Amino acid sequence: RTLLSPPFLYINVKDYCYDDPQCDPYSWGDSFPSCHPLLDLHHSPINLDLHMSRNSSLGPLRLEGFDSVQSGLWTLRNDGHSVLLQVGAGMAVSGGGLPDVYHTIQLHFHWGGPASNGSEHTVDGRRYPMEMHVVSMKSIHPNVSVALDDPTGLSVLGFFIDVVYADNLHFGQISQKLSSVAYKGQSTKIKPFPLMSLLPRNNMSQYYRYHGSLTTPPCSQAVLWTLFEVPIYISWSQMAQFTSQIFSTEEDAEQVTPLHNNYRHIHPTFSRVTWASREARLVRGWAQRPLASAGTLMMLHVLVLTGHLSAGL
Repeated sequence: RTLLSPPFLYINVKDYCYDDPQCDPYSWGDSFPSCHPLLDLHHSPINLDLHMSRNSSLGPLRLEGFDSVQSGLWTLRNDGHSVLLQVGAGMAVSGGGLPDVYHTIQLHFHWGGPASNGSEHTVDGRRYPMEMHVVSMKSIHPNVSVALDDPTGLSVLGFFIDVVYADNLHFGQISQKLSSVAYKGQSTKIKPFPLMSLLPRNNMSQYYRYHGSLTTPPCSQAVLWTLFEVPIYISWSQMAQFTSQIFSTEEDAEQVTPLHNNYRHIHPTFSRVTWASREARLVRGWAQRPLASAGTLMMLHVLVLTGHLSAGL
């Protein structure tokens, strides 16, 4: 079951997995026909190769309520496949070429392992350490189940997450609560905060747009994806809380299993068009700087800590 919308609305799907070689994203089509990549052509995620056209109509999005502190409490939950922050009413996404107003319902994360990157989308074939998805539902629909029957029923804002040495204080409002949701089925309450504080506020007009699908079963092709060029930056220790302290099994399981590599494989775009926003950089020089693998970056981190790497380098 996948939690998508308040109040605790679940889509009735069987359980699925990522890391188990007997059950991985490539085999989802066996249990979920709509996840079969050869039967449908609008699957996500995709690789952003930056060979795309600029669309002058794709201006800044309107993020209503993202700068405000909402009433009540939010729920942070480990569903065994990701960590989800279920937000209350009061936030909406519109503009930027979206066909309607979309009410924001939750955000969640995808990551790799202690020595591997784990974003779902890639940039010129390179994967970021993590990716955050802010999920919103078209306002005309009463629930997510109905929205999934609409080709543009959901809007997902995708943010790459990269790693630096300093903590992201705003991100700490989530990462500091992760110990309370370490195991599948655990949840905790979070005091609401301005969601905009997590986002690259000064670069929100630089993004890419395409039509795709959910990246988890039932893989419904009902998503307008907006992927932002500029990443969110968190610290090594904040990322390690995801890669080392979150488990896909329940606390009393006979063998607890770390939740690693919870991303779906890349799909071809086929005849789909990927658009760049009016203010997107759209230059290959931006993507040519290699995104170092998590393993390489971790080795540099160790060298710095042990004094084997000169501070002047």
